[in-house]
Amino acid sequence: MKKIVLAYSGGLDTSIILKWLQENYKAEIIAYTADIGQVMDKGKIIKNAKRFGVKKIIIENLKDEFIKNYVFPMIRGHAIYEGVYLLGTSIARPLIAKRQIMVAKKFGAYAVSHGATGKGNDQIRFELGYSYFGKKIKVIAPWRIWNLQSRSDLIKYAKKNNIPIPKDKKGAPPFSVDDNLFHTSTEGKLLEKPSAKAPEFIYQRTVSPEKAPNKPTFITINFKNSDPFGLNGKKLSPSKILERLNLLAGNNGIGRVDLVENRFIGIKSRGVYETPGGTLLYAAHRAMESVTLDKETAHEKERIMPKYAELIYNGFWFSSERIAIQNLIDSTQSKVNGEVKIKIFKGNVIILGRRSEKNSLYDNSLVSFDEVGDYNQKDAEGFIKINSLRLKKDNK
Repeated sequence: MKKIVLAYSGGLDTSIILKWLQENYKAEIIAYTADIGQVMDKGKIIKNAKRFGVKKIIIENLKDEFIKNYVFPMIRGHAIYEGVYLLGTSIARPLIAKRQIMVAKKFGAYAVSHGATGKGNDQIRFELGYSYFGKKIKVIAPWRIWNLQSRSDLIKYAKKNNIPIPKDKKGAPPFSVDDNLFHTSTEGKLLEKPSAKAPEFIYQRTVSPEKAPNKPTFITINFKNSDPFGLNGKKLSPSKILERLNLLAGNNGIGRVDLVENRFIGIKSRGVYETPGGTLLYAAHRAMESVTLDKETAHEKERIMPKYAELIYNGFWFSSERIAIQNLIDSTQSKVNGEVKIKIFKGNVIILGRRSEKNSLYDNSLVSFDEVGDYNQKDAEGFIKINSLRLKKDNK
């Protein structure tokens, strides 16, 4: 019998897809779940898959690989899409696609399938990854094939096939939620109206800044070769660092973003994102670079960042141009070492200090008003005159 590897979350959409694949392809379905730190009940995933007679259910722990090899490189590049989005969903898809293809090859599957809709970015991100690692493996994208065109159609199909329908905190069909160790995104329902206020109950890993503690929290993030390796001087694994920062930042109302973004396919969409720990890491990494990178290198990184972020957003993580930009970024990072002290308080991330014992470019003798050092203030006169020449000509 032919085999299909389905990216399976155990939720409503992928459970419906699992049943639909069985009905329409007469194939053995292998349920594949990548554990990248999302909130999930492994027992429930297994139970739901077995309900459909699935024999191969694979749940793979990829948390450290996800953070170390995908999130940390992205943070090194300060990738932010359209000024606000920290790319939490975008960065997860390449790893899932890669591992799904590896599973397909291992078990001799002829096809892979995903639950991304035909209107979104994830279909592109998944399938670009599939193309890179599994050129000859067929892709089945149910949302682009079947006759189920809306959420209400899915719910009708679920009821017909006795598939459990989850409820949100208000007892209604749930929002569309994606989460991993780096972030949570919430879309759909009333959020599809850009002017509508997001209800407080949709937030899953952050408290409202107004309800955050009245006392600040302090944390020191330790960096080596640009990547965080510990908190308050204690060495931790990549996933443990983010887990702890998520808890600290989330409890202090850090990391909420409500945005309307431009999807790759040309549609505007609204999403509510929570990236508590990631927000701290971005701020801390910038602070660490501020004392360890020279001006021109730092500015060049900022110049290429929008393109780098766009490549990740659009799904081109494995493209030659993204890898080339990554290599350029990484070549600047060997001296980004030290620690950054942060105060977090009611939605605010406040840098208290940054220190690099071996790699700091900050020279107190040059900048201080109390020391002469090697800088002669008279030299500034010539510098100003040279830079003012074109302005004098422009004003003729």
